[in-house]
Amino acid sequence: MRRKRNYTRVHDPDHKYGSVTVTRFINYLMQDGKKSVAARVFYDSLDKIAKKTKEDAITIFDKALENASPQVEVKSRRVGGANYQVPHEVRPDRRFVLATRWLIAAARSKKGSPMSDRLSAELIAAAKNEGEAIKKKQNTHRMAEANRAFAHFARR
Repeated sequence: MRRKRNYTRVHDPDHKYGSVTVTRFINYLMQDGKKSVAARVFYDSLDKIAKKTKEDAITIFDKALENASPQVEVKSRRVGGANYQVPHEVRPDRRFVLATRWLIAAARSKKGSPMSDRLSAELIAAAKNEGEAIKKKQNTHRMAEANRAFAHFARR
């Protein structure tokens, strides 16, 4: 039997910056279908970034995403009754998803201030190669480096 075809979704660019990346980030930020709330939080955080850094907020956002996105990750593979953590290169779409997920999770983990403040702080930190999302990326790279000996188990 054939596998189900994997369709790629086409996203519309957002109305303010004309960026598909921003639209996708807002969709991941959204909870309980409240897209307008997520958009307000994101745009407020970009305004705060622009005030704090005196630079273009979108470039800082793009830099944060680029810095937080992993190059390699490990996947479990069962070979002869043993499970090995096999390092794999990360596809570009998954790279974006992981970076977004880690940035949002890091912002949500901090408590006590509005989400827009937490998100702006995490994006600024990630743009400077600091913060929880960058730590997560470094841990992922460390795991892949430690298990490099099992790279020959990778499927072609």
